[in-house]
Amino acid sequence: MSDATATIPPGAQLLGREWLGTDENGQALIRFQAQPAFTNRHGTIQGGFLAAMLDSATGICALAALPPDLTVVTKGLDTRFLKPAAVGPITALARVVERTDRDMVVHADLVDADSIVVADATARLRILAKK
Repeated sequence: MSDATATIPPGAQLLGREWLGTDENGQALIRFQAQPAFTNRHGTIQGGFLAAMLDSATGICALAALPPDLTVVTKGLDTRFLKPAAVGPITALARVVERTDRDMVVHADLVDADSIVVADATARLRILAKK
């Protein structure tokens, strides 16, 4: 894990983000804690929180793939909500699928405690020099 993934911003703290490392396929593993306060009128996790988890996971995956003098900003996040998500741990599996000198594309799946993919997203990120 690079220095860029060591500092946890307030939004990531709210989501309970925890870097777990990479799996045997090189995918970044990031766990979130979906809180009761994140639920909608149906008792499932509201889509905006799932999108925030996906944005966080794709960003942290991109940062882990970059040297510490570079950072990324999200240009677009194409999100799909596939199944209702319950309160509890949700794990993101994220991987870089494309990279140029200026841009990166990262895909992530959100998997619940029962190993069901509840949402996924493809992020388009701009690579920038850190200020």
